[in-house]
Amino acid sequence: MKFFRFEDPWFLILFLIIPYLVWKRKEQATISYSSLEILQNIRAIQVGFLSTIPLVLRLFAISLFIMALARPQEGQKRTEILSMGVDIMLALDTSGSMKALDFIQNDKRDTRLTMVKDVVSKFIENRTNDRMGMVVFGSEAYTQCPLTLDQNILQSFLRKLDIGMAGDSTAIGSAIGIAVKRLKDLKSDSKLIILLTDGRNNAGNLAPLQAAQTAKAFGIKIHTIGVGTRGKAPFLVNSIFGQRYVYQEVDIDEVTLKEISKITGGQYFRATDLESLKLIYKKIDQMEKSEVKFFDHSEYTELFHYFLIPAILILFLEVTLSNTLFRRLP
Repeated sequence: MKFFRFEDPWFLILFLIIPYLVWKRKEQATISYSSLEILQNIRAIQVGFLSTIPLVLRLFAISLFIMALARPQEGQKRTEILSMGVDIMLALDTSGSMKALDFIQNDKRDTRLTMVKDVVSKFIENRTNDRMGMVVFGSEAYTQCPLTLDQNILQSFLRKLDIGMAGDSTAIGSAIGIAVKRLKDLKSDSKLIILLTDGRNNAGNLAPLQAAQTAKAFGIKIHTIGVGTRGKAPFLVNSIFGQRYVYQEVDIDEVTLKEISKITGGQYFRATDLESLKLIYKKIDQMEKSEVKFFDHSEYTELFHYFLIPAILILFLEVTLSNTLFRRLP
C-alpha cells in the first residue's frame, strides 16, 4: 500500500509568511511626479499585470522551498502475517427438513436454512483472519467451498445454498469425514468444525461417532449445533385446497451431537429460535478467538528534490527578470 506524508510537517507553518509578503508588496513606496502627462500613453492594466510576474515567481519559489523543507515522502507499507488464525470448516445441513418455518424475524416466518445463512454470513464477516471453508450435507456430503481467506468467495458460495441440493436425508458422519479430510493435513495451531443440523444421521456410510474419533486423532475440535424448535414445527405444503401449514415433530439426535462434541473437546448448542442461534455463533466467535500477529514494514522515498530543484530554477528566473526585463526604478 502506497501513501504520501511529510517527515517534518511543522515547516508548513511557514506558509503563513506568504500573505505577509503580498501585503508588504502593496505597501511599497511609489514615485511622485510633477506631471502625469508622460504616463498617459502607458496601458495601466498591462503594466500592472506584468509588474506582478516577479512577485508571483518569488512566492511560488518560496512555496516550493517550504514544501522541500517539510520533506515530502512517498511510503510503501507491507504487512506480513506472522501467525495464522483458526482453520474452520462450516458443515451445514441442507436436507429437506430445513424447510421448517419455525424461525421468525420481524414477524415474518422463513425457512431454517434462510435464517441460518444470514447468521453464518455475519459470523464469517467477523473472522477476517481465519481460513474458512464449507461442507454441505443431506443424503450426501461434499465440499461447497475449500478453505480460503477470501471472504467474498465464501459468502458467494453461502448465498447459493439451497434446500435439497445434497439430498433430503441427513449424513452427519459423512459431513464430518469430508471436513476432517480438508483439515487434517494443515499445519495450524487450531482446527475447528462447526456442524449445524436439524436431524439425525440416517444416510451415508460413515458413523458420526467414528468420524468424531477420526477428528480427535487429528486434533480437530467439533462444535455441534442442533437447530429447531422443541415440539412440532410448521411446514408449508401444497394441497388440493392450496398451501397450508402442517406441523411435524422435530427429530434432533441431541445425544449423538453431544457425544461428538465431547469426544473432540467441543461443545453442543441448541438453537430453538433465531435469537438463540445468533447468540450461539457469537459465543463460538468469542471462544475461538485467535491471536494473529502482524509485522508492518514501511519504506520511504524522499521527494524533496522534486520541489527544491524547481524552486532554485524559479528563483533564478525571478532574479534575472527583476534585473532585466522587469527592472524597477530605485
